[in-house]
Amino acid sequence: MKKVAVYPGTFDPITHGHIDVIQRASEIFSRVIVLVAHNTAKTPMFDAKERLEMVRTAVKKYRNVRAEIFDGLLVDFAVKKKAGVIIRGLRAVSDFEYEFQMALTNRKLAPGVTTVFLMPHEKFAYLNSSIVREIALLGGDVSQFVPPYVLRALEKRAAD
Repeated sequence: MKKVAVYPGTFDPITHGHIDVIQRASEIFSRVIVLVAHNTAKTPMFDAKERLEMVRTAVKKYRNVRAEIFDGLLVDFAVKKKAGVIIRGLRAVSDFEYEFQMALTNRKLAPGVTTVFLMPHEKFAYLNSSIVREIALLGGDVSQFVPPYVLRALEKRAAD
């Protein structure tokens, strides 16, 4: 039996690495909700609605994937949506310690919700949104890291 899964992230902006994880998750789970989350530790380049629109554009080709915004505890969202799985992407060993702590904490808060770690394709293992934003703001070419509509949004924001 396949399950509903939630893939949370700031997605500021969404990258090819995120999309790779979404594609993998869409093949494993019957429904995937990509959750554009508010992270109090980050100051995003794009507001939540802009990020949601980028994510919705990225996932429109997947019939079983949709995107939403949520501000609150991730496990509360998962329980409300009857999602039994939280998807987390792992790029490198350095991600593991933080993600492991979060997975154990989420398990305590919502025992019925399991965290599943998915690794992106190795060609995206080094990629993260912070690096993409920095390169874009400094005038570098990020076209190989993000879809064209995200590239246009980054170029417009960098010009502002």
